[in-house]
Amino acid sequence: MCKNLVIQTDFGVSDGAVSAMYGVAISVEPTLRIFDLTHDIPQYNIWEASYRLYQTTLYWPKGTVFVSVVDPGVGSERLSVVVKTNDDQYIITPNNGTLTHISESIGIAETRVIDESVNRLPRSGESYTFHGRDVYAYTAARLAANVIKFEEVGPVVSEKEIVELAYAEPALEEGLITGTIDILDVRFGNLWSNINRELFVEAGINYGDLLEVAISNNESRVYKHNMIFGRSFADSHLGEPLLYVNSVDNLGVAINQGSFAQAYNIGTGSNWKINIKKHSKER
Repeated sequence: MCKNLVIQTDFGVSDGAVSAMYGVAISVEPTLRIFDLTHDIPQYNIWEASYRLYQTTLYWPKGTVFVSVVDPGVGSERLSVVVKTNDDQYIITPNNGTLTHISESIGIAETRVIDESVNRLPRSGESYTFHGRDVYAYTAARLAANVIKFEEVGPVVSEKEIVELAYAEPALEEGLITGTIDILDVRFGNLWSNINRELFVEAGINYGDLLEVAISNNESRVYKHNMIFGRSFADSHLGEPLLYVNSVDNLGVAINQGSFAQAYNIGTGSNWKINIKKHSKER
């Protein structure tokens, strides 16, 4: 029985690139079940590719094969790898930082470098600019269709060879919670932090509390205001900001029926810091 194959890229769907990857996979095994994670990753944004894997993989069955192609270094000396996660799923991607959030949140059981002498699309010529089609989709389809076992992908590499992007753990110290803005809920402009709900419990913060929220970019403050910690957007008035628990059990920041990111020109990544503490009524 074939495993599921899930693909994400920064290619978009305005040309035939994604379709070509589908065609390669189906040529390996016509009964493969192929799904899109997203093809709207901003061009070359490895950080977002890393996060979208973390956001999604938890909800797929064990054995699912993921392909992630956000590869500004295509054709260079960077490695092409397949990892088996601690949740028994497989991710095929360039070794360029795309595995950062998976490594931090789920863990990697084993990593293998793709042996292109075996796992490369036949008759793909001397092209080194479309590994998504010629190497990743082909290898992923063979793995998902049980044509090859994980051990046949290529040789093992050590964990220390896996490239990771700068990643700061959230923290609680003397009532101040610190974290980063990891990603945007793109459609609605909400900010998703890396601060988990357990830190709010540890800090004694409850729904309905008024909190002081500050956001900075490279130590330059961009935003500071008070807002309610609510269960849902219904706990704030139209146009008001609020803190809430998002769908991956981390803290989000939103404007009720508005885009927080657009309103305050806020981006994502390890240089975007967020600090949260209970509001003090004393002045």
